[in-house]
Amino acid sequence: MKFFITLLSVLFAQIVLANGPTLKESQYKYVEQSIGKGKPYFLELGADSCRSCQIMGNMLYKVKKKNCLYNIHFINVKREREVAQKLQIRMIPTQIIYDKNGTEVYRHIGVLGTGELNELFKKYEF
Repeated sequence: MKFFITLLSVLFAQIVLANGPTLKESQYKYVEQSIGKGKPYFLELGADSCRSCQIMGNMLYKVKKKNCLYNIHFINVKREREVAQKLQIRMIPTQIIYDKNGTEVYRHIGVLGTGELNELFKKYEF
């Protein structure tokens, strides 16, 4: 019974997170021009139809809302398939962090927890 209640709680939380506001989609060609110009960049690569991507998009929307100067961008690889190939995206959601010099310093596949996300923004000095 405990397992069933826990499972329902997790599913409910995912539904609530996925149905909230998400990051606005950015075109990669515009974001790419700014990477490596003195500020770190966080790219969320996914698709608007992906449930896990929606959950990440909602969490990142909240982070961006609190920290409007953070360079956080959602790239829809369903619409920009060539970007998925260029960045070697194998599964979505994928998160990539570039440092201020434009070097990829972090890559993760899947949903990140809120704590992990906050640690990344501290570690890479957003």
